[in-house]
Amino acid sequence: MNKNTVLSWATFIMIFVGVALILMGAYRYNDVAGWGFASVGIGFLANAWVFNALKGRV
Repeated sequence: MNKNTVLSWATFIMIFVGVALILMGAYRYNDVAGWGFASVGIGFLANAWVFNALKGRV
């Protein structure tokens, strides 16, 4: 497994966790905690975007 494959898997896992957190914030928690879950999920998606951009450059 080379570095691009590792970054691809990390990107996939972070997208999955980010979407799961956003969905938990939207459907599971109806109070202030839902906003926190959703914002952390957006942060995970931003990190996944950076990992995807790093493929082939590291």
